[in-house]
Amino acid sequence: MLTAALGITTIVISAIAGVVLMVLTGCLKTAEAYEAVNWKVIMLLAGVLPLGTAMDNTGTAALMADYMIEMLSDYGPTVLMSGFFVLTLLITAVMSNNASAALLAPIAIQTADLMQVQPEPFLYAVTFAASLSLITPFGYQTNTMIYGPGQYEVIDFIKIGVPLNVVFWILATIFIPLIWSF
Repeated sequence: MLTAALGITTIVISAIAGVVLMVLTGCLKTAEAYEAVNWKVIMLLAGVLPLGTAMDNTGTAALMADYMIEMLSDYGPTVLMSGFFVLTLLITAVMSNNASAALLAPIAIQTADLMQVQPEPFLYAVTFAASLSLITPFGYQTNTMIYGPGQYEVIDFIKIGVPLNVVFWILATIFIPLIWSF
């Protein structure tokens, strides 16, 4: 942990090196290390990561964005920005937050250009929503880290995450246009 805190190595490398050192010094037996791995989480990630890649590679996410633009553009930039927020929340539930932001940010900019408005509110909506991966245990690394040890179920994330995301969605719809005008 000290090497990661001092910036000598990353936390991942430090953690792996720590486990290896514990096994080599006899502090931890190989069987204990194997039993400590939460295989449920590993299998969950093994199934979800390809889903995000498939959504990106097949154009499903872009198709969803195009459909949303078609449905909401007549209602003005605030409603469309709000729609981008919701779309990003949904995509971030199955993709990493970085991937969903990288996928939707260019679409948000293009949408703002088509509507002849400033792109900042759209970009902030996308980036804020991408940071709110509260609905699923696999949308963000910390959710996944606590999923197994906390003995949570997917429904636990939905029960807490959906109401929180609705509150943040309402706040974003109100405050983003007030702070960054179209």
